[in-house]
Amino acid sequence: MSPPSLSPPSGPPPGCPAHEPLYGPDFAADPAAVYRRLRTAGPTAPVELAPGVRATLVTSYDAALHVLRSPETFSKDPRRWRDLADGTVPPDSPVVPMMMYRPNALFTDGEQHERLRGAITDSLALVDPNTLRGYVERSADTLIDRFAPLGTADLLGEYAQVLPLLVFNHLFGCPAEYGVRLVEGMSGIFDGVDAEKADELLTSTLLDLVALKRGNPGQDMTSWLMAHPADLTDEEMIHTLVVLMGAGTEPQQNLIANSLRLLLSDERFAGDLSGGSLPVEDALDEVLWTDPPIANYAVHYPLHDVVYEGAVLRAGDPLVVSLAAANTDPALTADQRAGNRAHLAWSAGPHNCPAQSPARLIATAAVEKLLDRLPDVELGLPVGELSWRPGPFHRALAALPVRFPPTATVQRPEGERPSYASPLPALVTEPPAPEPDRPRSGWTRLLSWWRGE
Repeated sequence: MSPPSLSPPSGPPPGCPAHEPLYGPDFAADPAAVYRRLRTAGPTAPVELAPGVRATLVTSYDAALHVLRSPETFSKDPRRWRDLADGTVPPDSPVVPMMMYRPNALFTDGEQHERLRGAITDSLALVDPNTLRGYVERSADTLIDRFAPLGTADLLGEYAQVLPLLVFNHLFGCPAEYGVRLVEGMSGIFDGVDAEKADELLTSTLLDLVALKRGNPGQDMTSWLMAHPADLTDEEMIHTLVVLMGAGTEPQQNLIANSLRLLLSDERFAGDLSGGSLPVEDALDEVLWTDPPIANYAVHYPLHDVVYEGAVLRAGDPLVVSLAAANTDPALTADQRAGNRAHLAWSAGPHNCPAQSPARLIATAAVEKLLDRLPDVELGLPVGELSWRPGPFHRALAALPVRFPPTATVQRPEGERPSYASPLPALVTEPPAPEPDRPRSGWTRLLSWWRGE
């Protein structure tokens, strides 16, 4: 790979290239086809993230690594975003909450980034993996018990969406009603549906959580972040929780759901499943390579005009790394992907995901528990008929309907409850009545559950 020129380009390229839209149902249905078209333009190509929001998408693996590992050339600070600063992109654009500046490790560079990231990594190090796995498994049993006697379920809305919320509430010492509001806000931001209102809900709820923990600290991530020598301000606390919340719910549910979809639809795994050997780690690796839960993100801004492989990259124009396109770059052979974890699903360079190990543990435990409890589960419709949620950033199923032989719930000693940080219903021991009008989303279903509806 030739390095980018450090001198300004002589002038703009002739004409105005078409910007491929990364939003709407067509893109959601077949993003791989869009990536194939974009690759014909080279390792970078013009795209539109939302109406009127233009960016450059990085589609090659080598170019993605170059951008992610070159902070001296490409900044993460969105205050450099020229079109947002001059009003070309309005502040109420649906993608702004995902791209706007926040004082956290994701959107800062240099010493500030190191200080904020250090608080995250040191706090994550206090999470015991065995305790975390046990909590995930108990939470999974609680959720599975609610639909196991029914013979059908939506594994997205009734499992993959809800499980990360339970884990998040536990890790962050978050009251149940706060957790539901947080997931509602984060889901709205990822979907780009009334994103400004969703961002307001997210911020106000985190303000409440920070105030709660300032007065009543505990053994949880929120309290550990507050006590860290980095001495985070309330504003930094809020926006650090935003990035952890974003990484811990939406991508996590997509990883769980996408892995279950693969295991239940791909014949390569069918024999292992029926034989009792659960190739969950292999499925996770496959999803992280070919269908990563965050498909297009890792936004960077050139510090000055550069030319890369003949393409002009303007200072202050967003450069979005397509983790999905880079991972499926035809320049990488299948042999290079098999059995290794050099994919970019966790990003790379100084801004790589600091929570890879717990995220993988949560997904693995969630999938293993589901398949252990429901070994004869199968998709409720052909895999090609599953629908995907639109949005430029994520790869997210709209639902994952399944069917299975009805089975009994886990029997517990009378009165025993899982050790949740927030009050939750006891594990059921009798088959629940069918739910004819199940809420569509996990957070609304969970709210109804907590309210006893």
